[in-house]
Amino acid sequence: MSNSHASQDAPSRRFSVLRNLWPFIRPYRGRMLLAFLLLCLGSGTLLLVPLAFRDLIDFGFGQQPKASSGWLASLSLNGHFAALFGLACLWALAIAGRYYTVNWVGERVTADLRSAVYARVVQQSPAFFETLQTGEVLSRLTGDTTLIQTVVGSSISMGLRSLFQCVGGMAMLAMTSFYLFSLNLGLMSVLMLPLFAIGRQVKKLSRESQDKIADASALAGEILNAVPTVQAYTQENSEIQRFAKRAELSFITAIRRSRFRAALSALIIMAVMGSIVFVLWVGAQQVRAGEMSGGQLAAFVLYATLVASGVSTLAEVWGDLMRAIGAAERLMELLRAQTAISDAADGRQVLPADADAAEIAFRHVVFSYPSRPQIPALAQINFTISAGESVALVGPSGAGKTTLFQLLLRFYDAGQGEILFNGRDIRRLSLQNLRSNIAIVPQDAVIFSENALENIRYGRPAASDAEVLRAAQAAQADEFIRRLPEGYQTFLGERGVRLSGGQRQRIAIARAMLKNAPLLLLDEATSALDAESEILVQEGLNAAMQGRTSLIIAHRLATVKKVDRIIVLDQGRVVEMGSPEDLRKQGGLYARLANLQFDF
Repeated sequence: MSNSHASQDAPSRRFSVLRNLWPFIRPYRGRMLLAFLLLCLGSGTLLLVPLAFRDLIDFGFGQQPKASSGWLASLSLNGHFAALFGLACLWALAIAGRYYTVNWVGERVTADLRSAVYARVVQQSPAFFETLQTGEVLSRLTGDTTLIQTVVGSSISMGLRSLFQCVGGMAMLAMTSFYLFSLNLGLMSVLMLPLFAIGRQVKKLSRESQDKIADASALAGEILNAVPTVQAYTQENSEIQRFAKRAELSFITAIRRSRFRAALSALIIMAVMGSIVFVLWVGAQQVRAGEMSGGQLAAFVLYATLVASGVSTLAEVWGDLMRAIGAAERLMELLRAQTAISDAADGRQVLPADADAAEIAFRHVVFSYPSRPQIPALAQINFTISAGESVALVGPSGAGKTTLFQLLLRFYDAGQGEILFNGRDIRRLSLQNLRSNIAIVPQDAVIFSENALENIRYGRPAASDAEVLRAAQAAQADEFIRRLPEGYQTFLGERGVRLSGGQRQRIAIARAMLKNAPLLLLDEATSALDAESEILVQEGLNAAMQGRTSLIIAHRLATVKKVDRIIVLDQGRVVEMGSPEDLRKQGGLYARLANLQFDF
């Protein structure tokens, strides 16, 4: 009993996925109504064509049908041809108008859907991308939305047109010869059964095929972003073979889907045409016996052809619909994804806009990454950073330094404890407000596919050109930017491939300086610089840190000799805290790390 109920609900559940697309279609329902009216006009016109042929044949051959020959019987032969041509013109205009309208809606809905999915993905926290590869997201944004565009922009229209064609054609078949229509209906009703069985399998294989394509895209995106490393380790052939295997799996699944669709189309077409040939054979016997006219048989043939064509198209549309359902499921997964980090539901506090520096306090903070909840990344972190103070975070790799930055930016929320920004729990602040008060220079500088001017302006989009130039000069980036072929207007290439590591870092520093936020986070900000550039950039950083609260991750301890305080982390815990000189004298972890780098 339960199994039967589940099987009955399955189709409704599948089509409910497509119903989720209605919010994207609803704004354009006026155009959809226009397309529907044009569809009705075109379908109605098409259904008149066989009647015109019926009377044309009966009139042209001098035959008078036993029944009334219809509204064209009184026209002259030339009039019959003129009327037939007029119907063709009206049909053509209706088709053209419908085609343009539904394609406009399809392209518009696809663009809106892509934007909505992209907006949802961009707002996800880093935890979201721990389990979902970027390449798979791109596959859904491109391949899956294209399938939706095909359905909304053409398949639904074709399906409705074919449905009208079938229903209208069947009605006209009954009016032309009810006996032949009864034979045809009985045969065709049996032929509809394979449509649903094979269609279900097509839908399953469509989802599987899209998943395989996404896997291949994810791998390609990962490797293309690491081509230098792949080539340095001479792994080109290995990666080519790995991608080829995934592409082959995608091909095999796609071919299985195509095989089912081909079988579906072939079965329907052969069965429908077989039934039509049989019915026509019966009709020919009736014409020979004088029970119906040649024009009536010709009209019946045309209507039967329309019905057969409609059924064939419906079979193809059904396959497209099953593929679209699979694609829509994948897109809806992204649209329904809830970010792990969001603004407080019961009101949001706002930091003052004129704050020059920030006071930061960690209170009993405990945190584990979602992907490894059993392993604490931070344990009972307690410290306060005064406004305007410069503090360095020191410790071995994996001690928790970068994790502190990620918690401050609310890429993750602490499992226990609280983090205060100027006395306010950061979970009570809006993400926009919190992050607008923090500037960061990451260890791996991010350069966008833009010119140098816009890359720096990314820190504060409303900044003037003069402000951008001052930030570049402070970060010691102005000199090398002016030497570029087009100066500040030089396109820097994807991920800044035209720049050296040090140059990319200086642009990132200039971007952070331009933002001019109360809290400055430096994650090994000078790690990619040579000794001379490091001295120059350090001068710029010192100027940027003046009067600002600065939190610095440092592996090279020479860069933090002048900070106010050092917090030493080890295995997610604060083990030492004090000035550089005091910590060196204590002979603890900091002193051991310093002895490895300096000769005291």
